[in-house]
Amino acid sequence: MPWAEAHLSAWRDVFMQFSAKPKRTPCSAEALRKRALRDGAMPGIDPVVDLYNAVSIRYAVPVGGENIAAYAGEPRLIVADGSELFDTVKDGAVIHESPEAGEVVWRDDRGVTCRRWNWRQGVRTRLSAEAERMWFILESLPAMPLAALHAAGDELIDGLRQMMPGVRAEKRLIGCTP
Repeated sequence: MPWAEAHLSAWRDVFMQFSAKPKRTPCSAEALRKRALRDGAMPGIDPVVDLYNAVSIRYAVPVGGENIAAYAGEPRLIVADGSELFDTVKDGAVIHESPEAGEVVWRDDRGVTCRRWNWRQGVRTRLSAEAERMWFILESLPAMPLAALHAAGDELIDGLRQMMPGVRAEKRLIGCTP
């Protein structure tokens, strides 16, 4: 896609605006793309996760998938003050850390669910095919054509319907400026 590199470059610029180092902590779409190019394929994690990772790589768009039943309150994108808690895994054990002040994070009423906008997902809301209620967000910047964003969302929904006949899906565009 001719706009893909411009879209990933725009994400690098956004990450630098909140002091993230995009070479060390790239947006999720760039990290997946680099891993797939380096390894020649992506390892299987879970059918649903594999699906949204494939959409992310194909469309150069960060895609997040969450077990919405594990949320306390509504998901929201905020600028962290540094006191929020984030659960992650280190050396095989779940630990809690805090984002840096000024870092853009997704959170709910209990804490951070994804650090550095879309860089690393927390443990508590991690998605698997066993989840009964799922929430996905495809995060685009103006460098990605809106038609491509819709195509990515449709491909994700189509894949979910093939995997889980009878699934109900709702698609909503949030925060779009003409």
